[in-house]
Amino acid sequence: MRLATLVTNTDDSDFAHARDMDDVKFAKLIHLVRPDWRVDAFNVTKGDFPDELSAYDGVMITGSPASVHDSDGWVARLEELIRQMVGQGMPVFGACFGHQAIAKALGGTVGYNPGGWEMGLVETSVVDRAPWMADAPATMSLYAAHKEQVLEPPAGVRILTETPGCPVGGFAIGGHVFTTQYHPEIEPDFMADLLEYLADDLPKDVVAQGKASLAKLPDQKDFAKTIARFFEQAR
Repeated sequence: MRLATLVTNTDDSDFAHARDMDDVKFAKLIHLVRPDWRVDAFNVTKGDFPDELSAYDGVMITGSPASVHDSDGWVARLEELIRQMVGQGMPVFGACFGHQAIAKALGGTVGYNPGGWEMGLVETSVVDRAPWMADAPATMSLYAAHKEQVLEPPAGVRILTETPGCPVGGFAIGGHVFTTQYHPEIEPDFMADLLEYLADDLPKDVVAQGKASLAKLPDQKDFAKTIARFFEQAR
């Protein structure tokens, strides 16, 4: 299969460039379970949008330190593309910012987390099994890095996963939209580095809790399987 990754990450710092960028992270995530799939990337923050999506079997939308409420032109253009893709039945997966952008584009509400920043490993509970999650564990640990979340989902979605602080942890629309508030593409070393990098900008208790969570590994491969099966069943 051939997927397109729409990269929404606006971090252009030395910290970011010293590590895998999101185009590489998402390709590596898919290649954990489908090493023969092709994954192309488009940096939509710089106006690089695909001219034609018909060559692709599906689209992934990444996370970002940007907000879906930002006035940058690429955000509005992305929302319009999301509506177009969903209307055409294009399989779309969104993580963190991608999850929020899909929700907002389709009429949902995104706002600040009631509990503030969430950083580090969290356990997401499967509350409704979509077909591509049939063999997934009942709980999957994934990394969080967000201060906003979906407060009200769009009409007609299925809530698939939740955490105590995030009732809309992930959702589906039919068999062609799949989202998560969390970061299946993030590996332990990157999260450890990110917590150090942001230590002076985040509340001390958030950093401490995030570092403590590093004692356990994420269920990255299990979640990667759900993404791959989502695109396979959609096709």
